[in-house]
Amino acid sequence: MTNKRSPYLQAIANDNSLPIEHTAVDLWLKDLDNPLRWTARVFLQFFFSILLHLVWFFKRLPLPQFSAHASLQKLICWFCTHFVSVEANLLILRHFATESNILNFLIANSHTENVEPLTLYPKKIEDMNEHSFVMHDQELFRVFSESGKWQPPSIHTLDWSSWQPIDMDELEVKPRWTQCLDFESSHALFMCLFCLLLTREEYRDAINGFKLDQSIAIRIGDTIGDPGLAEMAFNKYPHYLVGPGNLSERFLMHGFFTEYLYAKLEGIRTQS
Repeated sequence: MTNKRSPYLQAIANDNSLPIEHTAVDLWLKDLDNPLRWTARVFLQFFFSILLHLVWFFKRLPLPQFSAHASLQKLICWFCTHFVSVEANLLILRHFATESNILNFLIANSHTENVEPLTLYPKKIEDMNEHSFVMHDQELFRVFSESGKWQPPSIHTLDWSSWQPIDMDELEVKPRWTQCLDFESSHALFMCLFCLLLTREEYRDAINGFKLDQSIAIRIGDTIGDPGLAEMAFNKYPHYLVGPGNLSERFLMHGFFTEYLYAKLEGIRTQS
């Protein structure tokens, strides 16, 4: 498949200018090789973007709020098990680990005390029933809330005690012949479900949580002495709240951002 890729895709397959593990690049390129990514995704994103805005409007009416976290996670896990490609599932599992490691690194190397580290490291799809996407968002907000005001640490030796390097051999995804949907097409199908089965406040917070990427990058940069890391954040300015517009791109770039920071920190850890 590699030889059939366009010159541009062959170029990014060999570009190591940005800190990102080869495994993540390889999974992403295989996901791009999926023909549904270039056909079905276009229609799915168009249709479900319209539906998402309708659900968003409905949830913001002055009606009693409802949520169904357990049902949401069961549906996601069932869908991932049967219809989402192996590459996309592995990228999803990696995302839990990359963000958990980044936040745990901040906790371990900050002035704050009594902030519990994250334990969201699912190894297989079934684990996401417990290590849920809802909890993934709430843990991010918890860390920021409990950490209080940020103070650049005066630490010379970095603390890696909570760091868990990603071992791809530990991630289990059983291939099925029905698993054909690429990452972005799958997200298009998930968007409306999340909006419907979370309260309006939970969903608003979740889709704006990406904007904390810039704050995370600034804090990591302060900790390791690399202020340029803030440029890696696509999602910026957390004080400006947005709706569901352009959600697919913002979601995807959040995933790349955590991969970049994870690879940057893992490189420092292995060289120290």
